[in-house]
Order: sequence, then C-alpha cells, then structure tokens
Amino acid sequence: MGDVLAGIHATWEFDSDSVLIRFERGIRTPKLLSALGERRIPHEALAEVTLTPGKRGTVVLHAVPRSGADPLMDAAAGQLKEGCDPYRLVLPAEREVLAEYYADELRGRVRAAGTALGLSEGEPADRFLVAPPGGPSQFKAYDAKAGFDGTQVTFRWFWTGASSAKWKVGDQSFPVAALSGVEWRSPDLSGGHLRLLRRDGAADGGAGGTGGAGGAAAGPADQDPAAVVFGLGYGPVHESLPFAASVLAAVRSTVPAAAALDRVAVDAVGAGRRDPADIAERIRHLGELHQAGLVTDEEFTAKKAELLAQL
Repeated sequence: MGDVLAGIHATWEFDSDSVLIRFERGIRTPKLLSALGERRIPHEALAEVTLTPGKRGTVVLHAVPRSGADPLMDAAAGQLKEGCDPYRLVLPAEREVLAEYYADELRGRVRAAGTALGLSEGEPADRFLVAPPGGPSQFKAYDAKAGFDGTQVTFRWFWTGASSAKWKVGDQSFPVAALSGVEWRSPDLSGGHLRLLRRDGAADGGAGGTGGAGGAAAGPADQDPAAVVFGLGYGPVHESLPFAASVLAAVRSTVPAAAALDRVAVDAVGAGRRDPADIAERIRHLGELHQAGLVTDEEFTAKKAELLAQL
C-alpha cells in the first residue's frame, strides 16, 4: 500500500507486510504513546480491523492485535485506558471515507497474512510477532528501583518504602531463565504492582539472591520479594509497562533453554549410575546454556555437581 494516514497523536504508514505506527511527542499525547515512539506491526500480528464512531466528531480506526502476538498488550492484560491503546487511530469524522478505504485494504492483508501462517481470525499466536518496546531498562517503584539488563531483573529496595519482609531478604536478582512470566497491575488501579512469576513457583527469597513468587499464592505484593509496588508518581504506566513487556518478551524467548535446563535436572536426579559419556554430553549441553547467558553461574555449578554425582 505504501500510504500514510495521519490522525490525532499518531500516524500510520501502510507497508506491504506491516503497519508502522509513529506516535507524536507532545504534552497532549498520552505519555505511554510518546514513550513508545514508533512500533512496526506485522499484518499477521493483527486479528481484525474495525472502524467505529468516536467522541466529539471523530472516527476510530482500530487494528485489533492477535492475542499472544504483542508482549506489550499481553503484559497490559486489558488494563490500558482507551486513549492509551497504541492500536487505535483517532481521525476527524470528515475523513471517515478515507479511513474506511484503508480499513478495507488492511483487512484483506490481515486475512491473507493470517492464512499464510495457518491462523484463523481471532486465533492466538503461538509466539510474539511484535518486537518489545525499547522501554526503560530501569524505573522507580514506591519500594524499589527495578532494573533489567536483558538477562536478569534486579530489585534494589528503598529504605523509605520497602517492607521489613523485603529488607530481611535483601536486594533481589532474578535470571530470566528462572521466570515464567510477569504480572503487571496498572498504577492507575488500586494495588498497582509488578510481580515476577517463577517457573518453580517459589515464594521466598534468599538474601541478595534469587527471590520469587508464583502468582497469587505469593501473598500481598508489598510483602513479596519478587514484586515491587507502585504509588503516586512511582511506577507510572509509560515506564513500568514497557519494562514489564521487555521482561516478558525475554522470558518467552528463553523458554526452550529453560525447558532444556529442566530436562538436565530431571535426568540427573534419581538416574543412578550413568554412562560417563552420557554425563559428559549433558555437561557439555549445560555449558552451552551457561555460555549463552541463559544459565547463571550458580545454576551451572549446581547442575554440574548433580550430574557429576551420577558417576
């Protein structure tokens, strides 16, 4: 298509295989959209395209994302306010005919892209199809400073906000390979927080080590070492949500490696005496995971010791 449609707060550029959404920067643009800057959305990442009447003499072109296709929307879990939805383009009502033309063209390309991947309309994607936002690598919550370097998430507690339970276990570090997901609760709602979900479901943390929790069983976020809580001016949407999406995307990308680490552990436990060549092969595979940064030094040492114990 190769055309451009400019709306309020955003411009959509239609390419043959995707839509490039560029967000304006300004005091009237929602902070989340300004922070996102721009995003390229492959046609196969969309489930449907709608055009509906908006408020105050506007129409809304909405490219509805496919479930499981965008880490930002998966992390948001339906909590974004309408004006912060990056998939909505608001246009003056007098441009409705033009908007309908682009909507029809985009619908056809979305259907074709979904068919090419064997996906029916509305069928969830089996992997993320949209790149995670560039988002901040750190942000300030009410009780901690959260950081993410691509391989691990760190929480550094603030003495003015952290609970005694969090101070007791100390600052926390969570390797991505040890996580199963994230739970983001908007700071615009009561009880806003970011919780890291552990693959092993652990609900406690070691001082200075890897703490964690597995969902609601971990208890209140202000007592959970695997969670940071939000407050007025702490953990705003435009900082905490892109952060959560980046962590979620990294977690999903390491699932195969994490599963491989699990297989190494399961095979090592209760296997009795094994062929030394088999043990050597498993240690070699473990070393590859370690070298790739998907297994921490501590995990590598522990699993290697387990394997050597089988000799």
